[in-house]
Amino acid sequence: MSGGHHNHISNDVWMRTVGLGIATIVGGVVTCGALVVGGHFVDNMTGNHVLADGIIIAGWAVLGITLIFGGLYAVAGFANSSIPDEEHDHDDHGHHGSASPIIMAAGVLLFMMGFDGSMEYLRGEPFNGFDTMLAIVGLTIIFVAIGNWWREDLPFSGHGEPKSLGQPFEGQDIRKVGMWIFLMSEMMVFASFFSSYLRMRTGWCTQWDEKVGSACVENGDTIVQVASDLVASSPWTLLPGAINTFALILSSYTIVLALKTAKNMELDADVRNRKVRNYMLATLALGSLFIVLKLVEWGHLIHEGFTVGSVQGSIFYVATGAHGLHVFVGLLIMLYYIFKSDTVGWDEKNAQGIEYFGLYWHFVDLAWVAIFPAFYLY
Repeated sequence: MSGGHHNHISNDVWMRTVGLGIATIVGGVVTCGALVVGGHFVDNMTGNHVLADGIIIAGWAVLGITLIFGGLYAVAGFANSSIPDEEHDHDDHGHHGSASPIIMAAGVLLFMMGFDGSMEYLRGEPFNGFDTMLAIVGLTIIFVAIGNWWREDLPFSGHGEPKSLGQPFEGQDIRKVGMWIFLMSEMMVFASFFSSYLRMRTGWCTQWDEKVGSACVENGDTIVQVASDLVASSPWTLLPGAINTFALILSSYTIVLALKTAKNMELDADVRNRKVRNYMLATLALGSLFIVLKLVEWGHLIHEGFTVGSVQGSIFYVATGAHGLHVFVGLLIMLYYIFKSDTVGWDEKNAQGIEYFGLYWHFVDLAWVAIFPAFYLY
């Protein structure tokens, strides 16, 4: 099926997606077990609690990510395989209205309502079974909606792409215009994080001021501990952020390679789609590494007492958490692109989808290039 664009995805393909999802979950469970055991071994052999805790947290993070990735593949594949073959057919007249985003939003609402209550036992309260079930139902609805969106978008071959008629975007594809407007709004969101942090940071007397003998120390101001005091305290604690910076920069390169390959019509279709899939898999791996190391880093900070309860903690976790959420959303989109590479495939007509996603991914990378020195080194 990878040789060209088809408006028909057989139910066998969707069932193979179910198998891939289950295999991903099993792989995550095995990897988690190996890392947790390895973390305890490192702790017993070396006594390096920071490294050991990092390995253990990485194991649980890998499990969480693979459960979501595998669950999305399994639920989406099962939901679409239950639809009769003839209902998978579409015409070639571009995109059309879809109810999937609305259904997904409803699932997010149910998940958030249930998630808060289901986590109450972490605060010492009794386990709430109803809220936990509500969160599971919401998450399932999200997965089904995303899977249905996959089915609706897969046949799109680039034909009939609407164009913008107004200035200054006249003649541009409407999805590209929408992406740029979305990124403009995202710039304001992250600008609020930066301005809040820098406004507060310049007024605090920190451990850095104490080291250089700033006037605030002489005035007897209270020393405020910020994330950089803990992260930059040793090479081990700074390493996750440094690796993440390299991983995201490299992932922007692999996205560019995927787009370039998708537009290369000199390649055989099967070779082209296989290369695009591999570049997407590389980007997915680098983005997943970012999330795993981010959780390792958070685990260390929380263990050291740097929590969301303080002003400096709330600003840090909201800003870096919002960025991590953007990375994770990008990973879910890449799952779809990987699936598309193995089904209908890519060519110069529909490769603009990778280009539009690349704009989003480059923005996420650029935001991190600003976040890392501001929050981790300053």
